Amino acid sequence: MRATNKGKTEMKASFWDVKARKKVETEVLECVTYPNGRTAFKGQTKDGRPLTLFCSKDAAAKFKKDGGKCGKACGCKKK
Repeated sequence: MRATNKGKTEMKASFWDVKARKKVETEVLECVTYPNGRTAFKGQTKDGRPLTLFCSKDAAAKFKKDGGKCGKACGCKKK
Protein backbone atom coordinates (compact mmCIF):
# COMPACT_ATOMS: atom_id res chain seq x y z
CA MET A 1 0.00 0.00 0.00
CA ARG A 2 1.15 3.52 -0.63
CA ALA A 3 -0.36 6.97 -0.36
CA THR A 4 -0.80 8.89 -3.58
CA ASN A 5 -0.52 12.65 -3.93
CA LYS A 6 -4.33 12.97 -3.63
CA GLY A 7 -4.29 11.41 -0.17
CA LYS A 8 -5.96 8.21 -1.33
CA THR A 9 -4.44 4.84 -0.53
CA GLU A 10 -3.35 2.74 -3.48
CA MET A 11 -3.05 -0.98 -2.95
CA LYS A 12 -2.14 -3.57 -5.55
CA ALA A 13 -3.21 -7.21 -5.36
CA SER A 14 -2.90 -10.32 -7.51
CA PHE A 15 -6.27 -11.38 -8.92
CA TRP A 16 -7.06 -14.47 -11.01
CA ASP A 17 -8.31 -13.41 -14.46
CA VAL A 18 -10.69 -16.19 -15.51
CA LYS A 19 -10.88 -15.14 -19.17
CA ALA A 20 -7.10 -14.80 -19.60
CA ARG A 21 -6.43 -17.82 -17.34
CA LYS A 22 -3.58 -16.12 -15.51
CA LYS A 23 -2.83 -13.97 -12.48
CA VAL A 24 -2.91 -10.24 -13.03
CA GLU A 25 -1.79 -7.52 -10.64
CA THR A 26 -4.06 -4.50 -10.48
CA GLU A 27 -5.16 -1.80 -8.07
CA VAL A 28 -7.75 -2.64 -5.41
CA LEU A 29 -10.72 -0.36 -6.06
CA GLU A 30 -12.83 -1.22 -3.03
CA CYS A 31 -13.43 -3.73 -0.28
CA VAL A 32 -16.84 -5.39 0.17
CA THR A 33 -18.39 -7.62 2.81
CA TYR A 34 -20.99 -10.06 1.47
CA PRO A 35 -24.17 -11.01 3.41
CA ASN A 36 -22.58 -14.38 4.30
CA GLY A 37 -19.76 -12.53 6.12
CA ARG A 38 -16.95 -13.07 3.57
CA THR A 39 -14.81 -10.07 2.65
CA ALA A 40 -13.33 -9.42 -0.77
CA PHE A 41 -11.27 -6.89 -2.69
CA LYS A 42 -12.66 -5.64 -6.00
CA GLY A 43 -10.47 -4.74 -8.95
CA GLN A 44 -10.77 -4.21 -12.68
CA THR A 45 -8.85 -5.43 -15.72
CA LYS A 46 -7.44 -3.01 -18.29
CA ASP A 47 -10.38 -3.80 -20.57
CA GLY A 48 -12.93 -3.10 -17.81
CA ARG A 49 -13.88 -6.59 -16.59
CA PRO A 50 -14.48 -6.90 -12.83
CA LEU A 51 -12.15 -8.97 -10.62
CA THR A 52 -12.81 -10.33 -7.12
CA LEU A 53 -10.28 -11.57 -4.58
CA PHE A 54 -11.59 -13.02 -1.32
CA CYS A 55 -9.46 -11.92 1.62
CA SER A 56 -9.24 -12.18 5.38
CA LYS A 57 -11.13 -9.82 7.65
CA ASP A 58 -7.78 -8.55 8.94
CA ALA A 59 -6.64 -7.60 5.42
CA ALA A 60 -9.95 -5.83 4.78
CA ALA A 61 -9.71 -3.94 8.09
CA LYS A 62 -6.16 -2.81 7.28
CA PHE A 63 -7.25 -1.62 3.82
CA LYS A 64 -10.16 0.36 5.29
CA LYS A 65 -8.01 1.77 8.12
CA ASP A 66 -5.46 3.05 5.62
CA GLY A 67 -8.09 5.03 3.72
CA GLY A 68 -9.46 2.43 1.33
CA LYS A 69 -12.97 2.69 -0.09
CA CYS A 70 -15.78 0.51 1.25
CA GLY A 71 -18.17 -1.03 -1.25
CA LYS A 72 -21.94 -0.77 -1.46
CA ALA A 73 -22.45 -4.09 0.33
CA CYS A 74 -20.08 -3.22 3.19
CA GLY A 75 -21.66 -3.18 6.63
CA CYS A 76 -19.33 -0.63 8.24
CA LYS A 77 -20.25 2.99 8.87
CA LYS A 78 -17.34 4.45 6.85
CA LYS A 79 -18.33 5.53 3.32
